[in-house]
Amino acid sequence: MEYDEQLDRALEKTPDIEGSASRFSIPDPEVRPEGNVTVYENFQDTLDALDREVAHVRRYLQNELGTSASIDERGRLRLTGEFRTERVADALEEYADGYVLCAECGLPDTRIERESGAELLQCDACGARSAAGT
Repeated sequence: MEYDEQLDRALEKTPDIEGSASRFSIPDPEVRPEGNVTVYENFQDTLDALDREVAHVRRYLQNELGTSASIDERGRLRLTGEFRTERVADALEEYADGYVLCAECGLPDTRIERESGAELLQCDACGARSAAGT
């Protein structure tokens, strides 16, 4: 097979990814205190933007904020304790850097894969694989 034929074949199999990292944005968290709990009102919107599983994001926020959390019947995240919006936003930004954005190309077109017990970030845009969470 000629080089040009191989190149054409490879390009046909490469997914079409338009835009740039600027198309990725996390909605500002809408948090409010409710007794001794902080309610994250737009948690579902955040999950949609991150394109990650509920349990993974919840577990990360629990660990990062040092608290327990649960999802209520309306899909809101309930964090035990009082947390300011900025604290939650910073934790979400760190999550996106480690578990959503590709370390090589910076695009959000990634997925988390497990290999030998380790989480890897597989980029569909550039094909890079890196350790998730770093």
